Amino acid sequence: MSWRARLPAVRGKLLADEPLAPFTWFRVGGMAEILFLPADHEDLAAFLTDLPAEVPVTVLGVGSNVIIRDGGVAGVVIRLAGRAFGGVTAEGGGLKAGAAALDSTLARAAAKAGIAGLEFYAGIPGTVGGALTMNAGCYGSETKDVLVSAWGFDRIGARRELSLSDFGYTYRHSEAPADIIWVEAVFEGHADDPAAVQARMDAIMARRETTQPIREKTGGSTFKNPPGHSSWKLVDEAGWRGKLYGGAMFSGLHSNFMINTGAATAADLEGLGEAVRADVKAKAGIDLQWEIKRIGVAA
Repeated sequence: MSWRARLPAVRGKLLADEPLAPFTWFRVGGMAEILFLPADHEDLAAFLTDLPAEVPVTVLGVGSNVIIRDGGVAGVVIRLAGRAFGGVTAEGGGLKAGAAALDSTLARAAAKAGIAGLEFYAGIPGTVGGALTMNAGCYGSETKDVLVSAWGFDRIGARRELSLSDFGYTYRHSEAPADIIWVEAVFEGHADDPAAVQARMDAIMARRETTQPIREKTGGSTFKNPPGHSSWKLVDEAGWRGKLYGGAMFSGLHSNFMINTGAATAADLEGLGEAVRADVKAKAGIDLQWEIKRIGVAA
């Protein structure tokens, strides 16, 4: 009997052969064998506990920093959404945020509560869960600077809670167990005038508006910055700004941002990234590392 016929009963939604492109900012990619949208924490934990151990599980957030390959994703793709996973509340000098909450929502809640230090999240187009996974940051601040703790469920549905030190954060990397599906996190900042916090956040959003192609089908920063270098400069110096590769290219506004010009496939986007990596290696001797996550199988 197929594992698809042995899926646990859920209160949320189980969707078979569900296209994933609409869930990503690039708007490309194949289908999930099964897409699971859990109703709440308990629904997620029970599903993981009863799901056959051999079935692979992939977590998809808001899809802002991912390429879903054209052949789709095997096993179960889990997407957290709704009030059960996306709430943000201020508590004393800190904030509690669901993993599905947008980073920008976390930043706005901090500003409203007069909590400084989380303004940088206004410039990150992702979710809290993604920020936890990759130590997301921008403009000189990172998740490691404001995180207190987080909890989630592992592959067998057991609750796991980690403090900041357990994450072992380095630049865009975490040492936390990869199988944990983050559910909620606690952040802390310091007290400040709400208007002053909002003003700094507004400045970040204005800077992003004028320097990044945020209204395009994009995926944020494509490559991590190598030590001592800026990825956008390396891409630019290699001659790839605005150069088409199928339906994909690096933005003329910011050359570390790939964009889908309208008809790109996932293969175009990943192929462009690999072509640029090879060219930068040949010309500058530097290995660019992907920041965008690529998941699934090629068509």
